[in-house]
Amino acid sequence: MKVLELREVASEDILRLSFEGALGHQDGLERALEPFLLALEAHAFDWMPEVVEGKRRHKYSRAAFWKAFNEERDESSAVVGLYRANRPSLDMTLRLFLEPSECSLHIWVAVQPHSFFGSVERCQKFVQMIRAWASSCSVVNAMAHSMADRQLADYPNFGRDDEATRRDGFDKVYELFWLNIFGPKLVESVGRERMLSTPAHLVEELPNGSVLLVLRPTATDFASEEARVAQARAHVHLRPDLDFDTVLRTLRERSAALVPVEPRFHPDVAPFLSRLPDEFAISERQRKTAELNAFRPPVPEEWLPVGLPADVENPERVLKSYGDLSEGLVAALHTKVPSIFDATPESLTDLDFYFWRENFPERYERDLIDEHTAPALGAFLGGMLVRRLGGTWVPRQKLEESQVRVGKRVWLPFLRARRYMQSRESLLAYSLTQFFKEAERYRS
Repeated sequence: MKVLELREVASEDILRLSFEGALGHQDGLERALEPFLLALEAHAFDWMPEVVEGKRRHKYSRAAFWKAFNEERDESSAVVGLYRANRPSLDMTLRLFLEPSECSLHIWVAVQPHSFFGSVERCQKFVQMIRAWASSCSVVNAMAHSMADRQLADYPNFGRDDEATRRDGFDKVYELFWLNIFGPKLVESVGRERMLSTPAHLVEELPNGSVLLVLRPTATDFASEEARVAQARAHVHLRPDLDFDTVLRTLRERSAALVPVEPRFHPDVAPFLSRLPDEFAISERQRKTAELNAFRPPVPEEWLPVGLPADVENPERVLKSYGDLSEGLVAALHTKVPSIFDATPESLTDLDFYFWRENFPERYERDLIDEHTAPALGAFLGGMLVRRLGGTWVPRQKLEESQVRVGKRVWLPFLRARRYMQSRESLLAYSLTQFFKEAERYRS
């Protein structure tokens, strides 16, 4: 059963919920989790899970949930995945760490796109669901917010190292998000009266001593000036040791980092560069897009105005060896870069992206790259110039001097491949995509 993966629409922000609590289950886990499933079914509405996953995927129903739960349950834990097949996409995980009398409950929800929660009514239903969950267990901490802004806030470390994060947890109000639930321990530490007087859209004391705090009517306007001022004011209210201007300045910087940047990539490498921003964390994509907009690859220098003559005794045998090298590359990469079979300009862009994503030059042994990958790539690239641009091989004893004549220029594909494979940065500076476009430009 197919589900809609978040990565399929990776350019969009995500509403991310993290919920942690403790749950008594003396009367059985089904009864303990009943309020959570009831609240989900009552309030999720148009982002309701459609698929439940244990060892296999099934259409969501209460019976399917418990089937999946029991499939993935062992002596110490149980986990269930919940998804959607249609927009908005959903990635939801419910995990229990089982103890004899009480278990640790963790729920993670990711709904994409984040803009889906621009509706006041939809946000109200979401808050009602979280209120019901928090009223059914002992909450340690919960938050819901933009994934991109959460990453900029360095959740859950907030600037601490991992050891300090594990040791101290949420012992302070390190950050405020759109929706927050503070457990009784933190409420008492801050002061219940202070917590309940926080300037926010909604502040509510829950029956178990926790406090629900919602900053704004909707989740989507978090980056606006009005929302940032409200966020800073509420945070400084809860943390009088913080300086309002400093907090607000940091929030404004985060908002600026999320302002959409229109891609304006160099045309010769645009097909390649356009794939890169989505490989970064959502919070980094606009900055990376701006960096790639400014990137200007050097003009290819792997060519000669006057070619060197062939200096091999048996050109046919040498050309066959080039073909063998090229076929070896196809055999090695065809499952990861299927378009390599087609040997089109688009397949060069696919190779560029594959090598960059894998960080191939720095991940694999240098001897393997220099002795095998780079020569095979040079042969494949030269073959592309022959096949697609009507070029002619001019073989040389020294591999990097071997040329392909296209029009009035002769090109050095093996030299280009060697330079290309030096580092991850060189994959951008010496891309296969750009080299082919440059040769195509001078074909006539």
